[in-house]
Amino acid sequence: MPTISVAMIVKNEARDLALCLDTVKDWVNEIIILDSGSSDETESIALSYGAKFYRNTHWQGFGKQRQLAQQYVSGDYVLWLDADERVSPALRESILQAVAQDRADTLYQLPRLSEVFGRKIYHSGWYPDYVTRLYPTKLARYGDELVHEKVHYPAGAEVKKLSGDLLHYTYKDIHHYLVKSAAYAKAWAEQRHAQGKSAGLAEGVFHGLGCFVKMYLLKGGFLDGKQGFLLALLSAHSTFVKYADLWLRTLVQKN
Repeated sequence: MPTISVAMIVKNEARDLALCLDTVKDWVNEIIILDSGSSDETESIALSYGAKFYRNTHWQGFGKQRQLAQQYVSGDYVLWLDADERVSPALRESILQAVAQDRADTLYQLPRLSEVFGRKIYHSGWYPDYVTRLYPTKLARYGDELVHEKVHYPAGAEVKKLSGDLLHYTYKDIHHYLVKSAAYAKAWAEQRHAQGKSAGLAEGVFHGLGCFVKMYLLKGGFLDGKQGFLLALLSAHSTFVKYADLWLRTLVQKN
């Protein structure tokens, strides 16, 4: 049986880490955790599960942090997880079956089901949210993206979808959402600005309104109840903020 390494990048994840590791500790061969500067009990929790714990506080973006974490992986396959995710029993079986087949040119996407503000979101364009998280370690790696990082793999490689949900317990409350979305907006604007891109406030308004209409109406967010409405509204706000951030960076540069 090929070996499986779980790889994670973390910072101050004491609230979620044990719950995540409980879903993989009995069937993976190795747990690799790369920390970017936790000040809570993240390290002690990780070590209590036998994880190999490393630090890199020189943050260069999500993509490069994942690249560094993968350098510590010794397993035949790498399974990427975030601390606020849980591997369901059905997904575990699907992963083990895929690894047993040991196809050297195949990557696997996991269907992710998110719970937001106490409700599982089955609409709003959020489910199934397929994420590429399992692949032969030597086949692929993450790119250099600051945020919304992607797995890069050779042309001709096959990508398959697995069954069973990756449970995602994101956004514990409004404050958590605003802090997390602000960090993503900042990284997005930095990345676009570095690429020579610019934006106007009107563009931000247009994209924000479009985001709300798409999520709440076209993608059925109204079927997700009050949480669906709140999620669409907050997503529209976050979309506007990232364009506003990019506009301000362009304005400062011109002045």
